[in-house]
Amino acid sequence: MLNTDFSKRVVIRPKDYQWVPSPMPGVERMKLDRLGEETGRATSLVRYAPNTEFSPHIHDGGEEFFVLEGVFEDEHAAYPKGTYVRNPIGTSHRPKVGEKGATIFVKLHQFSKGDTHQFAVDTESTSWHPGLVEGLTVMPLHNFEGENVALVRWAPNTRFSPHQHWGGEEILVLEGTFYDEHGTYPTGTWIRSPHLSAHQPYTKDDGALIYVKVGHLAP
Repeated sequence: MLNTDFSKRVVIRPKDYQWVPSPMPGVERMKLDRLGEETGRATSLVRYAPNTEFSPHIHDGGEEFFVLEGVFEDEHAAYPKGTYVRNPIGTSHRPKVGEKGATIFVKLHQFSKGDTHQFAVDTESTSWHPGLVEGLTVMPLHNFEGENVALVRWAPNTRFSPHQHWGGEEILVLEGTFYDEHGTYPTGTWIRSPHLSAHQPYTKDDGALIYVKVGHLAP
């Protein structure tokens, strides 16, 4: 059990990382939240050493991941850095990596039963759309029953209006530094804000790129 009270805000910065071995040699995890054991709900960073693989497995509760470094592979395809993948409930695969190794951000057992679309998005070749304020661009990745996933690019010195998160908000800072009135969040920071939380985010001179998911933490 780790960070399972979804009514509380959680912030984990790179200085807080504690990598632990997984059951498979050469595969390490930084656990962000976890409910249950190996087959339970989990949000993690997973780091694969070069030329390692994970045993074949079925996604009883679905799997969502974003490739942060290297190239992640399975028997279906190769997924380079910047690829976003959704594997619904009941799908299976055998992950592996080559000489470059790989690091992924992965969420397990967090799918709705009706969310059955299996797909991958190469964000390096996907179009960006204007955001709600000047300086923001958005790349939608997924939308189902109020759950939305996107990449959001913040130009330097951009400020968003104060707002409240219906259904909560989850952020992973991919590049730059993200800010709000509560703190400073460098690259690699994971933030989970509960249902009805509020803030006013902004950037400074280096801007930011964030993975953001909203609407999935409603009571």
